[in-house]
Amino acid sequence: MNAALDLTAIALVVVATVVLGVMGVRLSRTTGDFFVASRSVRSVWNASAISGEYLSAGTFLGLSGLVLLVGADGFWFPIGYAAGYLLLLLFVAAPLRRSGAYTLPDFIEARLESGAARRISSLLVLVIGWLYIVPQLHGASLTLRVVADLPPWVGAVVVVAVVTGIVAAGGMRAITVVQAMQYWLKLTALLVPAVVLLIVLSGREPSLEPALAFPVEVGPSATDAYSTASLMIALLLGTIGLPHVLVRFYTSPDGGSARRTTVLVVAMIGAFYAVSGTLGLIARVAAPDLAQPGLADTVVLALPSRVLPGPIGTALTALVVAGAFAAFLSTSSGLVVSLAGVISQDVFDGSVRSFRLSAVLCATVPLAIALLTGPEALVSSVGTVFLVAATSLTPVILLGVWWRGLTARGAATGMLVGALTCGISLLVSMLWGADAGFAGVLLAQPAAWAIPLTTAVVIVVSRLDRHRAPTRADRYLARLHLPEHRQPDSTPER
Repeated sequence: MNAALDLTAIALVVVATVVLGVMGVRLSRTTGDFFVASRSVRSVWNASAISGEYLSAGTFLGLSGLVLLVGADGFWFPIGYAAGYLLLLLFVAAPLRRSGAYTLPDFIEARLESGAARRISSLLVLVIGWLYIVPQLHGASLTLRVVADLPPWVGAVVVVAVVTGIVAAGGMRAITVVQAMQYWLKLTALLVPAVVLLIVLSGREPSLEPALAFPVEVGPSATDAYSTASLMIALLLGTIGLPHVLVRFYTSPDGGSARRTTVLVVAMIGAFYAVSGTLGLIARVAAPDLAQPGLADTVVLALPSRVLPGPIGTALTALVVAGAFAAFLSTSSGLVVSLAGVISQDVFDGSVRSFRLSAVLCATVPLAIALLTGPEALVSSVGTVFLVAATSLTPVILLGVWWRGLTARGAATGMLVGALTCGISLLVSMLWGADAGFAGVLLAQPAAWAIPLTTAVVIVVSRLDRHRAPTRADRYLARLHLPEHRQPDSTPER
């Protein structure tokens, strides 16, 4: 009975997603509709859609599990995720909207007048996007295995099939409606169980002594200062380099709208993180036996029935399952549409037909990876994506927006150095193991030194570059920073 209700909840989410996607498909006609929803998405709608795609499997399932496992240290992740949008608001939201680009590689090429820099950024966007999609597919597999004991491949295939169909059929305009709906579903799916469980538990004697539920060794006093600071740097700056986040700002009508959207996003995702973290704290009291690797990510699925055996717990579990599947679908949709835009323009002719073919290709690669690998801790997997983005793309984006002296060679060298430094550090850390002392900590959390290294490389190479900055840099920077009505020219956007 429980499995049937859970599967019904998943089916309803899939049907709602398809129906809303079809409604969006009817409105998608032009290239602009597919790539950036014709730059017509208003702030509240856009903020809901951004929040829908940003709150991924790592947040919906992984954050509660992380709080269950490590206590107060787990809250550094949502703090970093939410605060990253403040940096977006301050430094890049409006300028990127005014750039007139469809994708991040569009911006890189227009700013630096370099096809080589564009190709490197395109490759990094694909790698980051694929690394981010894989945890969503693992989360879907985990959910269906827990609630219905289905084979691991089923969840991943269902998500890819639905996402590919909607993105290929209607592009950005279609998924905007879908993602906005899915944010509110995800928030409801955790908020209702959290409120009910708090009410129920408030009248009971605690099943676990507070000293055991919240021991000192998992509190703030146990926090390693360097690892925490480095993690925060990666999460704060990594948000700026996420391709599916940046492409959303291209859909705003103007720079002011992009800023308003960002403010709303901070409020929306902050509310969600508060609810998700609360469930993790409840689990430390009500389900401490799940605090072990491999089980912790399932805690939000198991918690309602654990506290409320019977019909109410079963209904709440079905609601959580529906929200979890919405998380997998919304984040995967945003990633696929952003990657499809890149491949469509860099590999094919940039047409609607090539966008659809690119969407299929972009979803197939991570599906193959997910089927060949096992799920790791979901929050940690997503954290790695933020680290790669922060060390490779973020310095170039920030300098491209704010520093006239950036050159194509400096940007290209910095992106390569950042990506290689991050990849090699993480690989050596895994091979070296946990007994490497402080050197192992530096390699496991390289953001604190790798991001300054990448930034220094970009600046030094740009300074030494005899070709110097592009001749049109001043004009392009004026376009980024001046309000729309004071633009230096009236060049139409694509």
